[in-house]
Amino acid sequence: MVELTKEELKLHFSDKIFNQISETADALGLECYVVGGYVRDIFLQRPSKDIDVVVVGSGIEMAEALGQRLGKGAHVAVFKNFGTAQVKYYGTEVEFVGARKESYQRDSRKPIVEDGTLEDDQNRRDFTINAMAVCLNKARFGELIDPFGGMDDLKEKTIRTPLDPDITFSDDPLRMMRCIRFAAQLNFYIDDDTFESLCRNKDRIEIISKERIADELNKIILASVPSRGFIDLDRSGLLPLIFPELAAMQGIETRNGKAHKDNFYHTLEVLDNISKYTDNLWLRWAALLHDIAKPVTKRWEPRVGWTFHNHNFIGERMIPTIFRSMKLPMNEKMKYVQKLVSLHMRPIVIANDVVTDSAVRRLLFEASDDIEDLMTLCEADITSKNSDRKQRFLNNFQLVRQKLKDLEERDRVRNFQPPVAGEEIMEVFGLAPCQEVGALKSAIKDAILDGVIPNEYEAAYAFMLQRAEKMGLKPVK
Repeated sequence: MVELTKEELKLHFSDKIFNQISETADALGLECYVVGGYVRDIFLQRPSKDIDVVVVGSGIEMAEALGQRLGKGAHVAVFKNFGTAQVKYYGTEVEFVGARKESYQRDSRKPIVEDGTLEDDQNRRDFTINAMAVCLNKARFGELIDPFGGMDDLKEKTIRTPLDPDITFSDDPLRMMRCIRFAAQLNFYIDDDTFESLCRNKDRIEIISKERIADELNKIILASVPSRGFIDLDRSGLLPLIFPELAAMQGIETRNGKAHKDNFYHTLEVLDNISKYTDNLWLRWAALLHDIAKPVTKRWEPRVGWTFHNHNFIGERMIPTIFRSMKLPMNEKMKYVQKLVSLHMRPIVIANDVVTDSAVRRLLFEASDDIEDLMTLCEADITSKNSDRKQRFLNNFQLVRQKLKDLEERDRVRNFQPPVAGEEIMEVFGLAPCQEVGALKSAIKDAILDGVIPNEYEAAYAFMLQRAEKMGLKPVK
């Protein structure tokens, strides 16, 4: 965080758009302020694209007048139902809203809105660090208005509500998710009174739509250390309400002196590990869900201890239900997560054994273009506290990576289709679509993956004739 004088703060608003806003506001005789995240991020030295402007008066009138002043290149969109307007100008977007005060009914997060003062508008903000405003009127240009000590909370790295947190969270329970999300994104601490209020009001989350919750979860997952957010979700009691499958992974059970690891904290460690290497949201979701079926597959076997047989395949089948419940996309993104969860044990098994060409070919064939993401997930999954064991796995993974590279260059297995197509098999043997055609095609594919024949047409055709003869099939020409 940096501290800025008024003159230094003015420099952050020296762009043409701010000068034009200032002149427009003065021409209309309106008070005008930049508020919220844009102001906060100036002091945190974070890039911010969202410029929110509060006008004491009509935000729509202000936006329309600004659009006329800017002329060519400006686009104004008005949202009368919300009393807001947006001005786009050569890649810059500014949202305008009239200062307002709000009141809420118990069963809805949609407020009853009335015109208000700047003070009213700051009172309704979610957190002190988001309630700061900077005046854009010429006479006070660059003046910081900080009634709740937002600057002090920035210095102390604290998330705190401007008013009574019970009112703030009960009025709009989505703010509980935002509270935890900001703490995770900014690496801030949640004020004790604010956190205790989270715990008291957690059940209010039921009035929030799944889409809104998923949006906040995605932002937590994309934080640099996402485990912070999930630990706070758990400590507050929100996690079982919004993500019961993940909450169910907690705990360690011991029997006959044998204990399994806490799969919840292991999962968060994997998520943090992978977050060092990728910003791919769906790869991070795969990390979060890779062991999601362990609670339902956990068994005690006296001779071996705790087992989680087939948790990867059961987890793959659980994902559509989870995505549907959370209103996450039911498309290729979900299928990508399923695929990685299903395959996440394969490289580990290969790395723990002799690295055979056949096993690596099959892995490359099944993972295809997602092989690099799969390997990244599997390396992140190595969380052993035994440094020698961890290094041995990592070294073996390097062998697997090299073999993947060598085999792909030599055999071109990724995304391959058997060189002899099903249509040609039917033509050669005079067959209609039937089981024999599928068997021959599968046999050719397996022969290539097992290294029996190269991935070439002539070799595949010759192999087909040999296998067909054993099946009692003869070419018709």
